[in-house]
Amino acid sequence: METEDPASVGMASGRLDLIQPHFRSQYVETGKLPGVLTLVARRGQVVHLEMSGQRDVERGQPLTADTVFRLYSMTKPVTSVALMQLYEEGRFQLDDPVSKFLPELDGLSVWTPDGPIPAAGPITVQHLLTHTSGLTYGFLFESEVDALYRKEGVGELQVTGDLPSMITKLGGLPLLFEPGTRWNYSVSTDVCGRLVEVLSGQTLDDYFSSRIFGPLGMTETGFHVRAEQADRFAACYTPSPDGGLHLIDDPASSPYLAPPSFLSGGGGLVGTASDYLRFCTMLLNRGSLDGVRILGRKTVEYMSSNHLPTGGDLTSMGRPVFTETSYDGIGFGLGFSVMLDPARAHVMGSPGEFAWGGAASTMFWIDPAEELIGMLLTQLVPSSTYPLRRQMRVMTYQALTD
Repeated sequence: METEDPASVGMASGRLDLIQPHFRSQYVETGKLPGVLTLVARRGQVVHLEMSGQRDVERGQPLTADTVFRLYSMTKPVTSVALMQLYEEGRFQLDDPVSKFLPELDGLSVWTPDGPIPAAGPITVQHLLTHTSGLTYGFLFESEVDALYRKEGVGELQVTGDLPSMITKLGGLPLLFEPGTRWNYSVSTDVCGRLVEVLSGQTLDDYFSSRIFGPLGMTETGFHVRAEQADRFAACYTPSPDGGLHLIDDPASSPYLAPPSFLSGGGGLVGTASDYLRFCTMLLNRGSLDGVRILGRKTVEYMSSNHLPTGGDLTSMGRPVFTETSYDGIGFGLGFSVMLDPARAHVMGSPGEFAWGGAASTMFWIDPAEELIGMLLTQLVPSSTYPLRRQMRVMTYQALTD
């Protein structure tokens, strides 16, 4: 990727130049991060692209612009776009019960302290897209339902099973709450991925390739690392007790080197910064890129509006639990967090911007008001370890001059 003069799009180069030294000195040189890539684009021009550190510390391999990263939950917006393409074609309505297409999810129950009771209503497609379905992530939380997910091996199915087997398993487990009444980060987007398969008649990887990656020229993105990409694949780490890094996924022996049996629409993709920028640019352009239309303009505007049933922020939807965004001042659309009030969110930004991140501390956001895209890519789990996302946002917005 080539960069353009920031002044040509109303940004100060000297101020953008503060970004990478900050992350290098505070995180890379101190051993907190293996390496980091930061990117800022405005009005269709990349005005900042810098890398520090290594993609593979053990082998001394530098982090480069073409490094292949685990995107984890940055997969979710891609799956949401795929499902909304099918919505545009009239394949379903957002208030359709999911069981209309996945009968395994009919007749679900809801957990109560006295045991499961029949759910008052079904999970709808909109509930899945907004994480208000009552589903959960068994490996993240400590409720009774999460314990059941662990006992029944839902997480293991996401490694060794397949999408249909997970749907069957979920059909036999209670929901955490009545659909539509609360927000909870969950396997909902994996269920969306299965919906894409059932509605389209294609496997999720084939659908992504034919309807999103191919048309957008995202040649480096997929559910596994191809042989010709392997030497650019990053290692993944977690903080070690001594404040350094502990390797948790060696790129030389990673499961990502082979096609998976479970195609995770919630977190299975790998890809590069340039590829994901093309996806983000399509969204900033309200559905099109280089003359190719992926979604309608109104569809993108609809997806990036707040769909929480309270009309408020995530805080209004119940007890805050782990997610890839904060709760105060943040709403949720159809696959993205949505900024409602930067003051309440305690970080600079614009109402209407939408965003998400991944478990390995990756993140992106799209600000239509400022015609701006920001991205930070590294490989450190969990993403809550350091305030990288807030720092990246602030250091980007302080560089605006018009």
